[in-house]
Amino acid sequence: MNEETYRRPAAGQHHPANRSPDYKSTVSRSPSKPAIVLPHTLSEITGPLLRAERLDAGENDLTRRRMGEPLGERIVVHGRVLDEDGKPVPEALVEIWQCNAAGRYHHPGDQHDAPLDPNFYGGGRARAGTDGTYRFITIKPGAYPWKNHYNAWRPAHIHFSLFGPAFATRLITQMYFPQDPLLAFDPIYNSVPEGARPRLQAAFDMDATQPEWALAYRFDIVLRGRNATPMENT
Repeated sequence: MNEETYRRPAAGQHHPANRSPDYKSTVSRSPSKPAIVLPHTLSEITGPLLRAERLDAGENDLTRRRMGEPLGERIVVHGRVLDEDGKPVPEALVEIWQCNAAGRYHHPGDQHDAPLDPNFYGGGRARAGTDGTYRFITIKPGAYPWKNHYNAWRPAHIHFSLFGPAFATRLITQMYFPQDPLLAFDPIYNSVPEGARPRLQAAFDMDATQPEWALAYRFDIVLRGRNATPMENT
């Protein structure tokens, strides 16, 4: 493992800028001075070694984490973690978190006037296989208001966090659903360079749909290169 493993992406090509005025919270939290790059030391590169992180059975099934069935549309979300050459990235630790079908997170900070689902926690983890594949079973999340501007609603989305061999390799992104009409009005989605935005939309996957049980969506995650999936820089 060397410095190339942690290479920073070129600014402005795929990923959103730290400061996007239409996304109001970035104005106050974006840096006012150029970033100071701190070289990674042995402690960041070697620990914690997340490839050794042990996952419990069923952590990738968000519909089975409570006593009963959650409300909403059951879906399968699957895909591959790939490098810039389209080769699989094996054993990546993939995490997701999301709101429930009514558009509310299982978190005390979310006071949206929508019902909580006692059978849906909204978080899960999966280990990518040797071919880079991952799979989750979950509920399609709802849209919710977020007060960024007048009548602001976030499109349905699922947050993704990916870890490589160590904590310093963590990347965060969001997956949206195809042709959601709210995408055109969402400052977070539109903070991404226009040509890269479609990479944040999952593709409906009829072949992976399970009859009479769940629809399926495919979301491949490319870590860098000209086809990189946009990641959060803030």
